[in-house]
Amino acid sequence: MAAALGNAGHHRQDRLGPPDWFAACAASEEPELRRVAATWPGLPAMFVDALAQDDDEEVRILLACHQPLAPPHLLLDVFVTRRTHRPHLLTMPAPPVDDPNESVRRAAAADPSLTPQTLEALLADPRTAEGAAANPSLPIPRMHALLDRCLKGATTPTTATRHRETTPT
Repeated sequence: MAAALGNAGHHRQDRLGPPDWFAACAASEEPELRRVAATWPGLPAMFVDALAQDDDEEVRILLACHQPLAPPHLLLDVFVTRRTHRPHLLTMPAPPVDDPNESVRRAAAADPSLTPQTLEALLADPRTAEGAAANPSLPIPRMHALLDRCLKGATTPTTATRHRETTPT
């Protein structure tokens, strides 16, 4: 049965049910239903947090393998201590850049599959700019422009004064 449930996350949401159905599964007393909920990447953060603490180990493993909002401690537990689950790291969905949770948007900004247009929009937002600037798919000329801008801002009046004081005349 666990193998069949493990494939549930590969079905489209509309085949399994609406978001309310997944929420009901996440709150269920039945571990099998919580396992199904753990495979849906659109599960709200409050249910993700609850399932990350679930007594059923399979729920926690499925959550780590399918949920972009899975907490770091769970990811470490599943992917560091259980070598057989590491291939799931390559298939995990990226967090959405338009998520209402600011920390999720910051993490999503580092997704290397983002388009240049999306990266530019994230760079313009002070809340996501740091993650977007660290994005490995950021074009090299854009990286240089960001570094130049940072370096220009690093020369403060205090730094210039200190430099004059230490320069012999």
